[in-house]
Amino acid sequence: MGFHLPLIFALLSLAAVALAKHAAQPAPQLYWNSVLPNTQMPRAISELLHPDPTNEAKSTNVMNAVGNGKPIDHKGKPENTVLPELRVPFFYRVYDHPTDNQLHYKNVAIFFLEKDMRSGTTMNFQFPRNSNTATFLPRESAQSIPFSSNKLPEIFNHFSVKPTSVEAKTIKKTIEECEAPGIKGEEIYCATSLESMVDFSTSKLRTRNVQAISTEVLEKGATMSIHKYTTMPGLKKLAGGKVVVCHKQNYPYAVFYCHAIKPTAAYVLSLKGDDGVKVKAVAICHLDTSEWNPKHLAFQILKVKPGTIPICHFLPTDHIVWVPNHKTA
Repeated sequence: MGFHLPLIFALLSLAAVALAKHAAQPAPQLYWNSVLPNTQMPRAISELLHPDPTNEAKSTNVMNAVGNGKPIDHKGKPENTVLPELRVPFFYRVYDHPTDNQLHYKNVAIFFLEKDMRSGTTMNFQFPRNSNTATFLPRESAQSIPFSSNKLPEIFNHFSVKPTSVEAKTIKKTIEECEAPGIKGEEIYCATSLESMVDFSTSKLRTRNVQAISTEVLEKGATMSIHKYTTMPGLKKLAGGKVVVCHKQNYPYAVFYCHAIKPTAAYVLSLKGDDGVKVKAVAICHLDTSEWNPKHLAFQILKVKPGTIPICHFLPTDHIVWVPNHKTA
């Protein structure tokens, strides 16, 4: 009997380590591992589960308040709980009119054509670092917080946000965008948790055998100003004529505006900047733009008309594209 004790103790130790590791994982990650065991988690998601320690302080008060179900104490709350929008307007609704700020970026390849992804072509672009550090809440916590334009006073009170503040305006804008109807053939859902994003994406793609991919700047020390990028060999078209794209929103905790779009093509390509920085970029091409607003910025930049030619755009580093993980006919 004594001969087997060391082996038993060793096995018990390994089991204890495994249980401790399992317990240390956030609930959203456990859900991902359970539902999508064969899907690699993209950086855009993993960063919101295990944030950079240098950015963690920015969201500590928000997370504590949400986790405890209590409003945030203004004395300790960061000044920018809800972070400002990115300088380059990456996310557009297809029925939006361009703003003066968007028109300022006509010299940047916000939108381009499929032919522009051929090896050797160049375009100006900017891949800024993720400035919105709001992290995921477990689904149970997110569901306990109102997320509706009818509940704005309650939401402001929950986060101790003054109704006239910039933060309040940003919260209001995000919720209104989530509640606005999409165009014909577009299915919209604002995911307030990773679990709900997984459920929506897999339900629309009708499979759990999926890929979730985000754009990644491969050099950590890269400068995020506008650069000229050259398309490298190895363009890869992802499977499926229907994709789900989820865009990170400005909110006290991680919220993603997800929409299922068809017909759409998704690509992964390698870019190299004039500063030597390499980027694994995800591009989305909308194959039918006939329902888009004729005054949409894309038509002004590319000088084309709705419904005439596919229009493409890169996804920034905090957005995710979901596609089936198999070839379709």
